[in-house]
Amino acid sequence: MSNIPDELSYTKEHEWVAGLDDGITVTIGITAFAAEALGDVVFVQLPEAGAVIEAGDSVGEVESTKSVSEIYTPVGGEVVEINQAVVDDPSLANTDPYGDGWMFRVRVDGDPQDLLTPEEYSALTSGDS
Repeated sequence: MSNIPDELSYTKEHEWVAGLDDGITVTIGITAFAAEALGDVVFVQLPEAGAVIEAGDSVGEVESTKSVSEIYTPVGGEVVEINQAVVDDPSLANTDPYGDGWMFRVRVDGDPQDLLTPEEYSALTSGDS
């Protein structure tokens, strides 16, 4: 089973969110479960820095040798930073999804949408939901 860090929140679409406790800027990425399901990630498209996004929006894509998957944002606000390293080296999404493979950061405006606890995400990904 994929590792599921306890300090993160998760979405049913297999994104993770870090930094909700400070309530200002959060970091968003795809989970190890998503990266494993996709296979070798070969292309990452992210929203532009400065873009204003709404919770639930499709804001980018992750393309692998098997398929293309949308990236949905669980929070609304302004994109303040994208991870150029993962754009330049998409394999980071596979090798370090919770570290160097993060996708983008958002200055949060409003409440996050439908986030799961690590326990709820574990149940979802193990098929026990």
